[in-house]
Amino acid sequence: MSRLGKKPVHMPDKVKAEFNNGVLGITGPGGKLSQVIDNKLNIKIDKDSILVEALGESREHNMLHGLTRGLVVNMIEGVTAGFKKELEAIGLGYKISIEGGKKLILAVGFSHLVNLTIPSTVKVTVALTPDKNTLITVTGIDKYEVGAFAAKIRTVKPPEPYKGFGIRYLGEKIIRKAGKAAAGSGKK
Repeated sequence: MSRLGKKPVHMPDKVKAEFNNGVLGITGPGGKLSQVIDNKLNIKIDKDSILVEALGESREHNMLHGLTRGLVVNMIEGVTAGFKKELEAIGLGYKISIEGGKKLILAVGFSHLVNLTIPSTVKVTVALTPDKNTLITVTGIDKYEVGAFAAKIRTVKPPEPYKGFGIRYLGEKIIRKAGKAAAGSGKK
């Protein structure tokens, strides 16, 4: 059995859970999430905890056991606190805006604007930092949706290693390369 999977997941007071027909639904102050549970597992719900049980001893049961418990933990954290990813656009003339609350428009050095449709499960805000870079904040209750949309924004213009221009996660370290001038200066 999975060591992590055996541990019960604590539910805060404001969170309610129900398990019907192989679907686990969790409701909290942030909203409602649901997850299809594999038929190799069973869910037991007490008044303040959720226990994931494996119905076998195979390797596949072990893997699903730990994975499902992790998904339940993320669901509970999502409906109580939510998830947030912050990205920073660094570059000359980069402009990012939101149009109508449904489209993210990026002007990041291409000959055209890049339009991304914002999913209904996430909320996106755009602000300027004190050093004139654009800060994009993606928030939501579903960890997967928040991470996937943040990654989609980053793939529009990933940071390049020479000058560091591009869209990166806040606090992400980019390994910088020396250019041709630095490489040629050492030879005589």
